[in-house]
Amino acid sequence: MSLLRLQLSTAPGALHTFPGWAEPGRRCKVGLTGCGGMANDKVAPLGSSENPIKFHDQDFKTLMEECLKSGVLFSDPTFPAGQESIGMPEDTDPKKAIKWQRPKEISENAVFVDGMTGTTDICQGQLGNCWLLAALSCLTMHPKLFVKVVPLGQSLSEPYAGIFHFTFWQYGEWVEVVVDDRLPVRQGRLLFSYSHTRNEFWSALVEKAYAKLIGSYGSLKGGNISEGMEDFTGGIAHSIKVSSRTPRVLWRSLTGALSRGSLLSCFIQASNYLDIGKVTGNGLIKGHAYAITDTDKVKKASDEILLLRLRNPWGFIEYRGPWSDKGKEWDDVDKAEKERIELKESEDGEFWISAEDFSSLFDVVELCSVSPDTLVEENTPTSPSSTAPQSTWTISEHEGFWVPGSSAGGSRRYNQTFWKNPQFELVLKEQDQPEEEDEDDDEDDEDDEDEVEINLEEKNRAEKQKQKAKQCTVLVELLQKNRRQTGKLNFLYIAYHIYRVPPELQGVCLSRNFFMTNRPVGRSGKYQAQRGVWRKLRLDPGYYIIVVSTYRPNKPGEFFVRIFSKTGNTLGSQDFTCFSGFLPVMAAPVPPEDQRRVQRTFDEGAGPDDRLNARELMKLFNSVLDKDYHLPLETCRELIFGEDTGGRSRLSRKQTETLLSRLRNLQSIFFQFDMDSSGTMSPFELSTALEAVGMQCDGKVVQLLSERFASGELQMPFHGFVSCFTRLRKLFALYESETSQEVKDRGINAWLIQFLML
Repeated sequence: MSLLRLQLSTAPGALHTFPGWAEPGRRCKVGLTGCGGMANDKVAPLGSSENPIKFHDQDFKTLMEECLKSGVLFSDPTFPAGQESIGMPEDTDPKKAIKWQRPKEISENAVFVDGMTGTTDICQGQLGNCWLLAALSCLTMHPKLFVKVVPLGQSLSEPYAGIFHFTFWQYGEWVEVVVDDRLPVRQGRLLFSYSHTRNEFWSALVEKAYAKLIGSYGSLKGGNISEGMEDFTGGIAHSIKVSSRTPRVLWRSLTGALSRGSLLSCFIQASNYLDIGKVTGNGLIKGHAYAITDTDKVKKASDEILLLRLRNPWGFIEYRGPWSDKGKEWDDVDKAEKERIELKESEDGEFWISAEDFSSLFDVVELCSVSPDTLVEENTPTSPSSTAPQSTWTISEHEGFWVPGSSAGGSRRYNQTFWKNPQFELVLKEQDQPEEEDEDDDEDDEDDEDEVEINLEEKNRAEKQKQKAKQCTVLVELLQKNRRQTGKLNFLYIAYHIYRVPPELQGVCLSRNFFMTNRPVGRSGKYQAQRGVWRKLRLDPGYYIIVVSTYRPNKPGEFFVRIFSKTGNTLGSQDFTCFSGFLPVMAAPVPPEDQRRVQRTFDEGAGPDDRLNARELMKLFNSVLDKDYHLPLETCRELIFGEDTGGRSRLSRKQTETLLSRLRNLQSIFFQFDMDSSGTMSPFELSTALEAVGMQCDGKVVQLLSERFASGELQMPFHGFVSCFTRLRKLFALYESETSQEVKDRGINAWLIQFLML
C-alpha cells in the first residue's frame, strides 16, 4: 500500500505558516518553500485564489478579448446549451420545453448585480439544491469571501461578451470556471436559481458555473450544506447537534462563529424520505437547508430575547411562530430596535426566530470555519463585533485512491484487508503552547466495529488541561472526491483511524499483525456517507499512522486528505520502498521424485543440445501440477525468459529441476493465500503471497501487477501468479545489477513501474 510520511517537527524552512489560516484553501505541497507568502513573488502560486487553475484550460480574459474583437457573444462548447448540461430526463410535454436564453432576452433591464448582493438574491428554482443555495446565501454575508467566488468587474453592460467567470475551491486548489450566460428557461422564467428581483442574474450564473464544474445541473440534486460551504471558502465544515447545548450557549457559539467569518446553516431532520419537503404548521420545512445569516438580541420589558435570523433559499414560505416577521411579540419592542435589526414584513424567505424556539424546532447546525481556530469555542465572543485571537497553523494536503483488490481494504471489521488501506505517517515532535480550556476535542463516537464507552464526567478536567499543554494539536480532514460526476449522489461510507507507532517500525509498511494487535488512539468517528469527515485531536509527541478507508472493501474512489498542525511544526514526505529477499523455501532442494521425473523426460525427449523447449516443459510441468493449475504455453515461455539461457529459448536439466521445484512451492503458496479457495487470487491476496516469497511491494506496483497479469480482471489465476513472480524476480535482479547512479537515485519503485508498464 502507499505510505506517506508527514513529519511535524521544529525543522526550519519546510513550509511557511499561516497566521489564522488567512488564505483558506491555499495548496501547500510538502517540501515546497514560499507557499503562502507572496512578498517576493510576482505571480501567485498556481491553484491559489489569486491564480486559480483554468477549468478545461479556458482562460477568461483571452476568451473575452476574442469575443469582443469578433463581436460574437461567447457560446461555451464545454457546457453546451442542451439536455446533456441539464443532466435530467427531458419532459415530453411540449409546453414544458426548455429554451436557453441570455439575461437580456429574459428581462429587458437585466443586470448582473442589482445594487448590493444579499441573501434575497438567491431563490431556489425547480432543482433540489437547497444545500448549495443555502451555502451561497451564507457567503453573501462575508464580502471578502464572496469576491473570491464572484470576481469583481463583471457586468451585463459594456464591455459585454456573454461570458462570465467564477472560482471554487476543489480539494486544495482554487479553480476558475468560465461560462456563457445562456440560461435554461421554461415558459419565460428561469428554470433553476433566480433572484427575488427577477432582473438580477449573478446567482443563476454562479449556479451554472458550479453545475459545469460538477458535471450537470442534475448532479446538484441532494447534498449536504457543508459541501457547498467548503467549495465556496476552502474552509472546514462540520455539524453541531442542536440538542448538545442549551439555547443560550448555542446562541453564543453561533454568534462567535459568525464574528469569526464562519458560514452557518441549519435544518430539521426528516424522519423518512417522504417527510422531506413537508411544511410544518409553523411554516418550517423538514429536510430543508436554511442559512443562518445573523444573530442579535432585543429588549422586551425587562427581558432580553436572543434571536437568530434565518433564510429559506426558496425566497418564500417563512416561519410563522413567535418573533417571526409578523409575530405579535414585536408589538412591545421599540421602533428603533426594530429598525436597527432591519425587521421586514415582506415574504422574502428571511425571518427571525428566538433561540429558545430554534433549539426546540431545529436539529442540526452546519458550520464552515475559515480557520482551524474557529473550531474552538474558548473565549467565545458575545457579539459579532468581537474578535477571536489568531494562532498559526501549517497545512499539508494529499490525494490518493482506493483501488479494489489493492488499496480499498475496508474497515477494521475486515481484518484480512484493512491493513492494505492507504497509510499516512504523522510525526509529532513539538508540543503546543499552553492555552485556555476548550471543548472536549477528544470525545469519540462509537465506531461501527468497536464498542468504546467513555465517561467524560469522570475525567479530572484540571489534570486533562495540564496534559493538553504537553500534547500536539492536529486537525485531520478526509474528503472523497468526484462522487457527483456520475449524475447522482453516490457517497461512500468513509472514516480514518490513527495508530501510535513504536520507534522500531518507523518508516516501514506496517503488517496486518500490527493492526491486529494495536488499537487506534484517534479516529474520525463512525463511518459516514458524506463527502468529508474531520476531527481535531491532541496527541502526545511521537510517531503515528493515519489509515483512511471506506467501510466495505473493494469500493473504488478518490480521496483528499488535509492535515493541520499547530505553530512550529513542519512537514515532509517519504514513500514506502519495495524490496526483495527470497526466502529459503524458494531455494529448497529438489525432491528426488522430481529429479527422476526430469531425468526421464530429458532422456526421452531432449534434443541434441540436451535441452527442453517451451512446449516440452509445459507437458512436464502440467504432469506435476494439479489439473486446475496447469500452465499455458505462453507462461512456460515467460519462465524460460526468466532464466539465464545465454540467448537460447530452451532450458537445461539443472534449470528445469530448479524451476519445477519452484513451481511446486508457488502452488503451495497459492493454495495458502487463496483465502476463499476460489482458485484465483485477489490483489490483496497477491500482496501477502508475494511477501511470503520475500517480495514486499508498494501499492502502485501491486496494482500494476494485478492489472497486467490478471488480464484486466480483479482475480488472478495461478498461471498469472507464476508470470507475476517470474517478472518481479527478473526485475529485482536487473535492478541489483544496475550501475547507473541516475537509476539508483530514482529508486526501485520507479524502476518497477517503468518496466511493468511496458
